[in-house]
Amino acid sequence: MRSDGRLQQLVDSSEKRFRSVLALGEERIGNQPLGSSPVIFESPDGLEYGYFLSFGLTSLVIVTNDGRTVEVGIVGREGFVGTPIAAGLNRTPYRAVVQANGNGFRIKAEVLEVILSSTPNLRLRLNQYAQIQGMQVAQLAACNRLHEIDQRLARWMLMCQDRICSDLLPMTHEFFAEMLGSGRPSVSLAAAGLQKAGLIQYARGTVRIINRKGLEEAACERYGVIRQLDDNPNISPKLLG
Repeated sequence: MRSDGRLQQLVDSSEKRFRSVLALGEERIGNQPLGSSPVIFESPDGLEYGYFLSFGLTSLVIVTNDGRTVEVGIVGREGFVGTPIAAGLNRTPYRAVVQANGNGFRIKAEVLEVILSSTPNLRLRLNQYAQIQGMQVAQLAACNRLHEIDQRLARWMLMCQDRICSDLLPMTHEFFAEMLGSGRPSVSLAAAGLQKAGLIQYARGTVRIINRKGLEEAACERYGVIRQLDDNPNISPKLLG
């Protein structure tokens, strides 16, 4: 998937409508830095804001009672953080964590609801994206349960690259382990294997993808399904098996 920012383009095209609603004084929309705090929202909290990313990367993470984590979704400039808002919900089971610093449009949930009531194209696009995100969660659940750590790590790196369109991923082994729900030693061994195979280079908390084709071959088949879901929301159900 290429991070083409389709939702962001729709937001830009609706700028006049946004401004007409926001001029009522409820909340102004603007560029919101996403690196000031790594956690955008927590699962027990209500959704106060939604985020349209212009640049950067955010993970949707499940946190267990004993503090363990596993990633169930990744959002870049192609998507939206806070999809329950589009359905009139103010709760989410996820923690949203900034992976790569960036910026985006932050908007209060109640203001977005007003805008969506008079912007059917944006509501439709957000609802479509929410469905795609739900299908992505299902694919990641299968991947996390059935595949080896090296396959999962390769899949995860590819998904990150797709969303930030860069060969450089500013992430540590500790962060890999948190997102994949695995121990750091096993993740470090998997990363070392990918580096030895000439697929990535790792140094000082930064991963560089140097052989994308080889990394795709090393990833589990769920990556191909997820990429097709991103590129074509009307994908045949036969491809989801």
